[in-house]
Amino acid sequence: MGKDFYKTLGICRNAKDDEIRKAYRKLALKYHPDKNKTKEAGERFKEVAEAYEVLSDKKKRDIYDQYGEDGLQHGIPDHQSDSSSSRRTYQFHGDPRATFAQFFGSFEPRDIFGEAFDMDFDNSPRGKQECRLEQDPPIEHELYVSLEDINSGCSKKMQISRIRIVGHSLPRKETKMLSIEIKPGWKSGTKVTFSREGDESPNRIPADIVFIIRDKPHPLFKRDGSDIHFTARISLKQALCGATIDVPTLQGETHVFKSNGEIITPHTVKKFKDRGLPYSKNPSQRGSLCLKFDIEFPDKLPHRLVASLEELLPNC
Repeated sequence: MGKDFYKTLGICRNAKDDEIRKAYRKLALKYHPDKNKTKEAGERFKEVAEAYEVLSDKKKRDIYDQYGEDGLQHGIPDHQSDSSSSRRTYQFHGDPRATFAQFFGSFEPRDIFGEAFDMDFDNSPRGKQECRLEQDPPIEHELYVSLEDINSGCSKKMQISRIRIVGHSLPRKETKMLSIEIKPGWKSGTKVTFSREGDESPNRIPADIVFIIRDKPHPLFKRDGSDIHFTARISLKQALCGATIDVPTLQGETHVFKSNGEIITPHTVKKFKDRGLPYSKNPSQRGSLCLKFDIEFPDKLPHRLVASLEELLPNC
């Protein structure tokens, strides 16, 4: 009779992947020969590793569920041929420590058995915590992005350096390129998190790397949410008698504004809908382009002009 891998791990036949991982984690820690010095621990440790190797792999599990251990060891004939060359076979590699190392990563067994890796797998709220390792605080970087890139969206490549633990707890410095997909309309302060990409160290969870999106100062525009503001400098004559202004946009074209005799004051604002930045939650809609005015007043007026204005302008 073949081995019952489900029984070995103490799970039912319809167990999900996370249940298989949890069962292996619990039993591998329990029977690891470095921790458990009983005679049967070594054999149980190997059996648990083999059961996990099969049940955690969908293809192997499917064969095992249909044909049992015999199907894994002697192969399943293809439909076209019964020859042994066409049979797909599996043999456990026989190194449960390799399975253990692959599952737990680069940590040494003595670190895993320490208090930081103490685990409880009962059904209490405390037992649902898979481990008690503390994570290093996040490492934050500010990433300045132009309004043009915020307008259309873009991809940024950021290179980081980090420490990785290899072999027997040997630190090694490496570089990695992270890709940041910036969506149209993202607001300043938006955070992009890369989980556990910080330095590795024993008994600690690597820090998250966080990039905080910031608006790069623009020579023409200032941002206010999804609206953008452009200030046109005009003369007092233009403010009083009329002005035609070419207003730039982030989209590239120029919008022409004509005051048509309207008096422009320092508080006048003209809004052009759908000429601003996309809304981050609905990029098909945009904010407004707000036109403000910086009126250049003369230092003084000719005496004759002052006299004329006193007669023409109302007192209120």
